[in-house]
Amino acid sequence: MEKGIDSYIRECFGVKEVDIRTYSPLALAYIGDGIFDLVIRSVVVGRGNTRASQLHRRTSEVVKAHTQAEMIRVLEPMLSEEEAEVYRRGRNAKSPTMAKNATMSDYRNATGFEALMGYLYLNDRFDRILELTKTAVERLELKL
Repeated sequence: MEKGIDSYIRECFGVKEVDIRTYSPLALAYIGDGIFDLVIRSVVVGRGNTRASQLHRRTSEVVKAHTQAEMIRVLEPMLSEEEAEVYRRGRNAKSPTMAKNATMSDYRNATGFEALMGYLYLNDRFDRILELTKTAVERLELKL
C-alpha cells in the first residue's frame, strides 16, 4: 500500500502514529478544514492564473459553512456506515465557537463534513476525498 501525504509528514517530523479513533470530532474537523481548503484552492488555481482576490473569492464561496452543508446533504446517501458515523459525530460535537455568517444548522453540518474530510485524510483516503468533493461540486453545479 502506498503511503499518503499524512504518513510522509509524520515520518519527516518524527510524529508517531496515533489511533485515529482517539481523535475528537473537532480535531478531525480542524485538519479536514485545511485539507478541503487545499483541494478547492488547487482546483481554483488550476483553472486559471488570475488575481489573488478573485482566487480567494471563488474559493471562499465553496469552503464556507453554507456550501459545505449543502455538499454533505447531497453526499450523505453515498457514505459508508463508517463515514456516516464520523459525519454524525462531527455534526453533533459541541464547539465553543460558531462561524460568523452561518446558521447553527449549517455550521454543525459543515463541521461534520470537515470531520469526515479529516478522517479520510488521516486514513490515507485522499482518493475518497476527491471522489466526494467532485461529486458534490458536480451535483450542486458549483463554479470553481
